[in-house]
Amino acid sequence: MSMPPPPTTLPTPQNMATVMPTAVDAGKSITVSSFKITTRKLPILNAQEIDAMTEKLGITPPEMIFGNNIVSIEKVGEQGEEWKIEFNALDALDLVDKTGNDMLKVAYSAAWQKQREKMHEGIKEVVKPFDWTYSTNYQGSISGTKEFTETTDQIPLDKLRRQDPILFFDDVMLYEDELADNGMSILSVKVRVMPARLLLLARFYMRLDDVVFRIRDTRVFVEFADGVVLREYQEKEDSYENVKKKFPPYRDDIPAIMRDPNQMAEYLPLKSVKVEKLVL
Repeated sequence: MSMPPPPTTLPTPQNMATVMPTAVDAGKSITVSSFKITTRKLPILNAQEIDAMTEKLGITPPEMIFGNNIVSIEKVGEQGEEWKIEFNALDALDLVDKTGNDMLKVAYSAAWQKQREKMHEGIKEVVKPFDWTYSTNYQGSISGTKEFTETTDQIPLDKLRRQDPILFFDDVMLYEDELADNGMSILSVKVRVMPARLLLLARFYMRLDDVVFRIRDTRVFVEFADGVVLREYQEKEDSYENVKKKFPPYRDDIPAIMRDPNQMAEYLPLKSVKVEKLVL
């Protein structure tokens, strides 16, 4: 279920949907069959905003933190919002282990801590033990009375493979960190809206050189006509050594592949998967 590139134009079928560019801070949105999809992309946080986020989280945020970016899906009724799922950096980072129990205890950890102490010399108790790879199992922030329940249903791949017109596409970065130049940790969200359905992919990707590769995917599928929402959460992970053995020996672009979460997803074994459902 890879995402297509952004379309060069956004077709708007009559009486179907309208893409609404709004004020700069409000981002852009599209409404299809009472489902409103919104994305907002703003620059990385400034120093004052980073300090405020550090206070809220209790941990040092990543190097590149897009704390004002969001992707949301709302079911809007006559009285306003009925249900909403939103993806944002603050809530994602709030699920990072803050106890140090899940911290990868490798040589790079000390280098990372030294680097962060220099960056935040003016803030007390900023650098303390926590999962400095920023690994999160974030699956979105939900508001509304409807709740997901586990299901055996699966996201219908056959429908997503159809050549339906793309009404709306966006790719939104939430955070990124180079892990003291020893890898990368990145969380981004892509959303693709078609006339009858949508697919959202929130992907966390982490590479720690000589240690581990990790992918955590949250997919949200909505079928507009019947209001069915499916949320699938997957975890993939393997050691750096195991993954290196899977690369074909003739490839000379391995460093580029290791920076590409979409390609790396093919090399990592599935560790766990859970699917949930609700009807709006």
